[in-house]
Amino acid sequence: MKVTVVGAGLAGSEAAWQIANRGVAVDLYEMRPQKNTPAHTSPYFAELVCSNSLRAANIENAVGLLKEEMRRQNSLIMKSADKNKLPAGSALAVDRENFAKDITKALYDHPLVEVIQGEVTQIPRGITVIAAGPLASDALVQAILAETGQDTLHFHDAVAPIVEEESINKNIVFAASRFEKGDGADYLNCPMNEEEYWAFYDALRKAEVQPLHDFEDEKVFEGCMPVEAMAKRGEHTLRYGPLKPVGLIDPRTGKRPYAVVQLRQDNAAASHYNLVGFQTRLKWGEQKKVFSMIPGLENAEFVRFGVMHRNTYLNSPFLLKQDWSWQKRGDLFFAGQITGVEGYMESAASGLMAGINAARLAQGQETLLWPADTACGSLIRYITFPNRNFQPTNITFGLMPPLGEKIRDKKQKNYQIAMRALSSLELFLQQAEKMKGD
Repeated sequence: MKVTVVGAGLAGSEAAWQIANRGVAVDLYEMRPQKNTPAHTSPYFAELVCSNSLRAANIENAVGLLKEEMRRQNSLIMKSADKNKLPAGSALAVDRENFAKDITKALYDHPLVEVIQGEVTQIPRGITVIAAGPLASDALVQAILAETGQDTLHFHDAVAPIVEEESINKNIVFAASRFEKGDGADYLNCPMNEEEYWAFYDALRKAEVQPLHDFEDEKVFEGCMPVEAMAKRGEHTLRYGPLKPVGLIDPRTGKRPYAVVQLRQDNAAASHYNLVGFQTRLKWGEQKKVFSMIPGLENAEFVRFGVMHRNTYLNSPFLLKQDWSWQKRGDLFFAGQITGVEGYMESAASGLMAGINAARLAQGQETLLWPADTACGSLIRYITFPNRNFQPTNITFGLMPPLGEKIRDKKQKNYQIAMRALSSLELFLQQAEKMKGD
């Protein structure tokens, strides 16, 4: 029996890998490059469109825990991420092109994966994983609506610009990580004095944005808010957000700057840097004008300007079961941002779980429910919990059950939650393996 996977993004690629590695054949459908999206630029699977950062690496952070749980479940996404990681302090950043190339090659090379290029416009019959992503084609969205009978919600996401390393003014910009985390020099920092900040802030607020065209409203997910929208929330919002100067000292003055724009390495050659936290939908000419006001970027060459793209997600609390299948059709699974998980790793983790359960169903086995005290399990419980004000979410420790004891130190408390999760996951995986053999 074959399983169909629709979409070869992070979730679909992971789902296909998990299915095939369990001895089940996979038809993996991907519409790119025959039909592209407003955000993707390459033909490769699992393309990272917003940032090259996979966020925190340590298990005292919830997304770091999620990564470790995925490693322990033979995640293709984590294999490629660990292989292609770049310096990023306490975060895991990757060379996005090589990351995607490796994932694409692994799936094309797998003997049980058949890649089919072309758009899927109807929900396939048989065991299927829909991982079409937040940029699913209009035809597929309509097919999902027809199948589920529910309204599809949506929000908007924004992509940060990238500049050429050689065009950055190193007489102004300095290399350092906040509080010297990591190697202590994993970011390039553009320091602003008070006068420079207010001039930049004023220009950013007045800059023109791209019209929304076919977007119905201006809902913006808090975790990926355009920098110009953030500026409009208050005069100091940026200084307490992506431009916070805390933990950084300008070597020219020996003092902490008034504000700092950080640049993060975007490829292995270190020839490209992205502006951290600068997702935007400003018009391209406005981006060049306003972002060139940042000290050190006055002559910056932009490899890519920021763009705005649509994200579509389901009303999952009323559609999905905790094994990632549709409530009214047990052989139809959903995964990725279309389910209401937000973030690269969360999307990949949902694909991992949906893929495992699709493979188990194909082999006549019971589907699995991940423990609530794991990062994986807490994600699906959040998106399936009845909630009429459902909004996409990243993984946080707040989604997981509290410890039985009170621990004042936050880092220690998070570590204990993480250790509990990993122990629970190991027991769960052992039991799942035993279920397979019975």
